Amino acid sequence: MKFPKNAEIEKVLKELEGKEGALVIDFENSSKSDVLKYRLCQEFVKILKQEKITQVELSKRLGIDKAITNKIVLHKIEHFTVDRLVDLLSSIKNVDISLIAS
Repeated sequence: MKFPKNAEIEKVLKELEGKEGALVIDFENSSKSDVLKYRLCQEFVKILKQEKITQVELSKRLGIDKAITNKIVLHKIEHFTVDRLVDLLSSIKNVDISLIAS
């Protein structure tokens, strides 16, 4: 495998400049509620991809501001409670939650 040329690296860096990345969590060391919130956020991303809709359209369907939708899609879990995410998701999709105690 060959390392990319400087021009290619610069191009990618320029494209990423000013973009906000999604949160990635440590599933082993995060709290159970944070893992649940993260997985709930993933469900919204799945809806975007499966239905091929924009965040603006998702915001309209959820009845929330597009900035809030953006936080959900970027997995900014610190801004949400589990019940808020479940309520939002269930407003546009049937939600079946199973609990497995260990």
